[in-house]
Amino acid sequence: MRYAVLVCGPAGAGKSTFSTSLLTHLHTSKRTGHLINLDPAAETESFEYQPTIDIRHLISLEDVMDELGYGPNGGLVYCFEYLLQNMDWLEEELGDFDNDYLIIDCPGQIELYTHHPLLPALVQNLSRLGLRTCGVYLIESQFMEDRYKFFSGVMSAMSAMVNLEIPWINLMSKMDLVSGTSADPARGRNGIRKRKDVARYLDPDPLLIVGAEQETSNPRFHALNQAIVQLIEDHPLVSFLPLDLTSEESLESVLNHIDFTMQYGEEEEPKEPADMDDGDFPEME
Repeated sequence: MRYAVLVCGPAGAGKSTFSTSLLTHLHTSKRTGHLINLDPAAETESFEYQPTIDIRHLISLEDVMDELGYGPNGGLVYCFEYLLQNMDWLEEELGDFDNDYLIIDCPGQIELYTHHPLLPALVQNLSRLGLRTCGVYLIESQFMEDRYKFFSGVMSAMSAMVNLEIPWINLMSKMDLVSGTSADPARGRNGIRKRKDVARYLDPDPLLIVGAEQETSNPRFHALNQAIVQLIEDHPLVSFLPLDLTSEESLESVLNHIDFTMQYGEEEEPKEPADMDDGDFPEME
């Protein structure tokens, strides 16, 4: 069984950094992982590990923009359409990976997850190729500084979950930048928040947006905010795991959730220990 972790989320959420850290953690734990780059606009120097599979070997955004005159967004859509038309390339690249983690670093354009059928079609192809896939969606802790921005992140995560229809984990990244006091190393860069307050964001409390509504006198948003509150209460699909990449415990917790979500290793046959060979226990003979 092959396993794929689809790392998604808006630009700046820390997807590439998380992918690198997860790969390092796998290697430290004596597990095999490979990085797959699906961002045709990625810069080579942005990778700490050389991707095992790189979409830029098939098509790059720079070439599309130069040769076809497309802009960045249109060029990115063209690149994914081209990938789907050439899935035999990806199938060949995937080769015979077995019982390995394939960490797929995706672009940061939200419309790919919420508006276009491109990534859902890619996920269906991965399933056809026999990969058990889990989606990981990141938003950064700075979203907690603005309640409207936070709930836009919640809604985008919910939209991506519904569109991709695969096992799913949401992460609140850069939690090391959220401090309990100004004396902490991060000095409250992404807010000074107590544990109880942070919990309202990790398990989104729709009353947060009601509190934000009371801070403005503009009545135009009241009906929309109430509709969002009702949607979140009726469909509590989104919750977040805190991700602090400066903490091995935090990364291990996230990996454990991914393992559980994909049922990692459940179909493997038990292996006979090497020390059960004849002669290993002479005192028992």
